Amino acid sequence: MKFNYLVLFITAVIPLFTGFFWYGPLFKNAWMKEMNFTEESMKGANMRLIFGLSYVLGLIISAGLIPVVIHQIGIFSTLAGESGFNEQSGEAYATFTSLMEQYGNRFRTFKHGAFHAGLLGFFIAMPILAIQAMFERKSFKYITINVGYWVVTLAIMGGVVCQWL
Repeated sequence: MKFNYLVLFITAVIPLFTGFFWYGPLFKNAWMKEMNFTEESMKGANMRLIFGLSYVLGLIISAGLIPVVIHQIGIFSTLAGESGFNEQSGEAYATFTSLMEQYGNRFRTFKHGAFHAGLLGFFIAMPILAIQAMFERKSFKYITINVGYWVVTLAIMGGVVCQWL
């Protein structure tokens, strides 16, 4: 399978952009209140480190979304270990090539990727964040703000990965 890996590097920026709006104009006051942050307490952080690590983590998320939003990866991973596949020969490789010619572009849309990644946000990120927040004694509002961010962010990332990778 051929991928445009530049898309992963671009997609890794999406959490930063989404966060800029989500934790800025959209929910800044509510989020800061739930976190017990003030404008003063927000100053002094090493933003280069925070943004740099966030970008690296965004790359990991982008790569992790590939098998979730691109169904053809399942075909590839099923056949890739077969004899001759890596040398681009043999029955498995011929089957893979034939399937990709016929079905390689199926479900490769922004809408489809956004749907599956949004489900990932709801069924994976939401329970993880909610469990953690409950033990940290955080409010329901705190949970919904953060879960909403991740569902939206993952949906956008998944859409981009599925459509353009």
